[in-house]
Formats: sequence, C-alpha cells, structure tokens
Amino acid sequence: MKKIVIGLPKGSLQESTYALFKKAGFTIKGGSRSLFPSIDDEEIEIRLLRSQEMSRYVEHGMLDAGITGHDWIVANGSDVVTLCDLAYSKRTKLPVRWVLAVPNDSDIQSVKDLEGKKIATEGVSIVERWLEENGVKAEVEFSWGATEVKVPDFVDAIVDITETGSSLRANNLRIVETLLESFPKFFCAKDAWEDGWKRSKLEKVALLLRAAFDAEDKVLLKLNVQEGNLEKVKELLPALHAPTVNKLTDSGWFAVETVVDESVVREIIPELKGNGAEGIIEISLNKVVA
Repeated sequence: MKKIVIGLPKGSLQESTYALFKKAGFTIKGGSRSLFPSIDDEEIEIRLLRSQEMSRYVEHGMLDAGITGHDWIVANGSDVVTLCDLAYSKRTKLPVRWVLAVPNDSDIQSVKDLEGKKIATEGVSIVERWLEENGVKAEVEFSWGATEVKVPDFVDAIVDITETGSSLRANNLRIVETLLESFPKFFCAKDAWEDGWKRSKLEKVALLLRAAFDAEDKVLLKLNVQEGNLEKVKELLPALHAPTVNKLTDSGWFAVETVVDESVVREIIPELKGNGAEGIIEISLNKVVA
C-alpha cells in the first residue's frame, strides 16, 4: 500500500496539532513518549520530531511532509514546498515572534547598539542573518534554554521566542525589536510534490487541515423570519457569501442560515431578535471549505 510519512511537532505545538488533525477528520493516538503515534488512515504514517529539525528531514526526503514554524524553515534554509499556512500557536492565534530583549535599564535601543555586544539565543542562524542584514557585528551564542535569566550577567541581550511578551516582562526585560514573525506551515519535500499519488494525497490533507483551521472561529447561524423582516435580517448578517434563504411551509416565513465569525454572534443575536428573527440557533463547525 502506498503511504505518505508526515512529521508532526513534538512539544509545545503537539497538543494543538493533534486537535487540528482531529477536527480535520484524523484521529491520532499514542502515548506522550511515543515517537510513532498511530493515525486512522492507512495511507499516512506519523513521526514526532522536534520543530527545529523538521524542515531538514523533509527537505532531504526522510519525511514526505511536516508541520513546523516558518521560523525554523528559515533558520535551516530549507528548500521545501508550502502546502498551506496554519496560523496557530501553543496558546493563541497570535504569531510567535523572535524578539530582541534587554534588561529594562539597558542602554540598547536598536539593533545598531548591539555592535560588539554578546547575544544569547536558540536561533543562532536567524540572529546572525539579521545582524548581517543590518551591518552589525556581535557575538551570538547558542542558548540551551532559560534564555531570559542570562541577561545581564552573562550576555548583553537575548533573542527569544514569545507570543504575548508576558514572560519577558515578568523577568524585567523589554522588547527592543522584532526580528521575525512565524506561524506553522504544512509543507512537503520537492520529491513528494513531484510524485503524482503523494501530491494528490498531500493536497487532500492540506485542504482538510485548512478547512478545520478556518472553522475554529466560525459558527453556523440558523433562524426563521417573516417575509416583512427578511431584508432587515439579511443586512445584519455578515457572511462568507450571501446567506442561504429558503421558504418554509408556513406562508410568509423563511429559513435563513449563514456562517459568521463567532466573535460577532453576541452582538448580532440581540439585533436579529429585535428585528423579527425567531428560532435562532448557533452551531459549532468542524470544517469550512471556502
């Protein structure tokens, strides 16, 4: 049987990635220590790997495809094919940011102030490329973790990953500049892309993942309304496209349904009710294919 091998990120993104695959229709099972979890699709095998390594293994054909942050693809300089962007992180839908951070009382105010300074980071190649682009020479050392505690005693500045900046603030650090913003990408090897069967399978998986992701912040609204109030109700409904409107068996009544952002539902339901809508139902979605 033909198969594709997909690498998924082990660690902070693992749980949210499993949840996304579940909404896309794929159930992944395996203990937290297992690097070879099972999936309920006989044409797919899963491998768990560190995000930092993923793009290298895909580029070199050891995996057909993988999910990791755009930042690690950049850091590795990997030549791969993007299947889709998946703008999620471990806690939020904000991008993760690689930021230059220094103690609150530091004199460093911009990248130019790093000349001759010492910087600790996990993304050495990202920082070195950024310094070169800005014409600055500084010493960059690899950090094995707990990067925030290394300033000011061991280094002058750090470049670290953050979503909200709260951890940096808690350690009395301020953000000076953002080097790079990153979201996860689903991507594949060029050889896999050129294989007809693998390409077709990967495109189907990408479609389902993207549909599951797009559905996360949307709901289906269904309601009934009399003909005299129909146009007012339609004007209140934001939609991917025009809402679906069907006549009911009761004369002069219509059923209306549409997909809307969950964030606006609490605002528009009272307005819909005030403009004659009845039987309003909000339904969670697993997938939205635009």
